[in-house]
Amino acid sequence: MNALAAVSALPLQGGGLLWLAVVFVVLAVVAGMAGFRGIAGLTMGAARLLVLIFIVLAVIAFLV
Repeated sequence: MNALAAVSALPLQGGGLLWLAVVFVVLAVVAGMAGFRGIAGLTMGAARLLVLIFIVLAVIAFLV
């Protein structure tokens, strides 16, 4: 069995990007409620970036 067949036989595992995005959103909400607006904005920006990367990679995975 070649390497490509072995890799494609593995089930999709992951969700790390989406999990990190949820963590960053929770951190942003907590920081916003505590009054740390700079940290809240920064973590929300990181969450948006992670969700965007997740969506792009998901679309690529569905097309391939």
